[in-house]
Amino acid sequence: MTTEHHEWGPILRDLQQRRDAAEAMGGEEKVLRHRGTGKLDARQRLLKLFDVGTFTELGAFVGGMATEGGAPVPADALVAGFGKIDGRPVLAGAEDFTVLGGSIGDGAADKRYRLTQLAAQERVPLVFMLEGVGHRLTNTHAGRRPNDLQGLAELSGQVPIVCLVMGAAAGHGALTAPMSDFVVMTEAASLFAAGPPLVKAATGEVVTKEQLGGPQVHVLVSGVAHNLVADDEAAIGLARRYLSYFPANAWERPPRIAIGDTGERRLDGILDLISPNSRKPYRMRAVLELLVDEGSMLEVQPKFGASVVVALARLGGRSVGIVANDPSVMAGTIDADGADKATHFMDVAGAFHLPMIFLADNPGVMSGTRAEQSGALRHAARMFVAQHRLQVPKLHVTLRKAFGFGSSVMAMNPFDGQTLSLAFPAVTLGSLPVAGGADSAKLDAATRARIEAEQVGGAYRLADRMAYDDVIDPRDLRNALLRGLELSEGRFTAAPAPSCVAGIRP
Repeated sequence: MTTEHHEWGPILRDLQQRRDAAEAMGGEEKVLRHRGTGKLDARQRLLKLFDVGTFTELGAFVGGMATEGGAPVPADALVAGFGKIDGRPVLAGAEDFTVLGGSIGDGAADKRYRLTQLAAQERVPLVFMLEGVGHRLTNTHAGRRPNDLQGLAELSGQVPIVCLVMGAAAGHGALTAPMSDFVVMTEAASLFAAGPPLVKAATGEVVTKEQLGGPQVHVLVSGVAHNLVADDEAAIGLARRYLSYFPANAWERPPRIAIGDTGERRLDGILDLISPNSRKPYRMRAVLELLVDEGSMLEVQPKFGASVVVALARLGGRSVGIVANDPSVMAGTIDADGADKATHFMDVAGAFHLPMIFLADNPGVMSGTRAEQSGALRHAARMFVAQHRLQVPKLHVTLRKAFGFGSSVMAMNPFDGQTLSLAFPAVTLGSLPVAGGADSAKLDAATRARIEAEQVGGAYRLADRMAYDDVIDPRDLRNALLRGLELSEGRFTAAPAPSCVAGIRP
């Protein structure tokens, strides 16, 4: 070894010792205890997220310098960096619960903002993994730069943002979830503005973390989280799959797959799934599985607003977004939750240039006292505005029934930018179902019979005025949509860019 190398020896040993200290996280005992709960630790989570051998850490030495009267805080309780998912660069940060409960120190706050800044600058997706108690009480915030929430707000619509909640996440860290495009919770997760001790101190309410913000709250009731999975590995697998439908950023087109089930085929089984009798329910999910490329459907938020199905899928190898009514739930009626879910989904899919498929089969927007109190009208209006503002190809199909505003929010609006507008032959259309509307309007028997006949023959009446481009055999649904997507190919010759939408959403 040369003299110069001898001089480097102590310096490099010190570097390795500092790196080892950061990688040790909260120490062997705490790490083993954490793994003993069935969870992965923060570093394992990142290694599992990225393609093997591609993870590069950023900010490993943040928190490594001992403060007055304190000890070093390895990586300041946030492990962060970048790697590849299916060969494409992605940034990620994972809260480390083994270090001070995953709390956010000043250094980690800067690291979080750095991730958002890099994601915007380099135009790559961002993934956050949450399990932490929020801001650290010892933070000073002296001369703070912009924080990660500001960064997330500015990043929205530029790159896909995914949030995985893998344990208890509180306070500032928890706010990452509702500011993300896609939120996954594990069965061990919970999410809240303040944890049970603070809730008890502030309100006197005694509640468990599961009752306060567990999956039963946020996946089923609030809709803050989109999908529920069993454990960390399933959450990470779902994040990887979700990102596969999207471009890396809004300046690119969605990826396409040229192999497998990408060609035309008749849906011979669809007549067994859908009865022409609009009063007979069927499961829309079964229809979608038959329609899209085999094995390509990923339903988003399946437990919330279940009368509306939103899903990512591939048609002919192209990534598409699907909004469909499910007649097996409230006859497909659109309530506040379903409209809220569809609006967010369309905003995300539209921001990243995914063509949108609308499959309508609903009796309208939910009515009644509870519906009005829930703001169903406003949520439906938001959904209408979201679909109207879409700049991507829109393909609409009326399957059986579509009444009133329920048809408009599902993009059944003639000459409203649809690439293709289709109907099955046995559809029933009108301002509202004649069964209830005739009594309300005090119609005589002859008028009632005339309107009922018009509603039943609605597809051909509208096709006669070019409000529908075609009335199709249900078995030709896939092929018709594939050809509609081919018609829209000319749009993809122009360079894409983030969408800038003006106006106030209802």
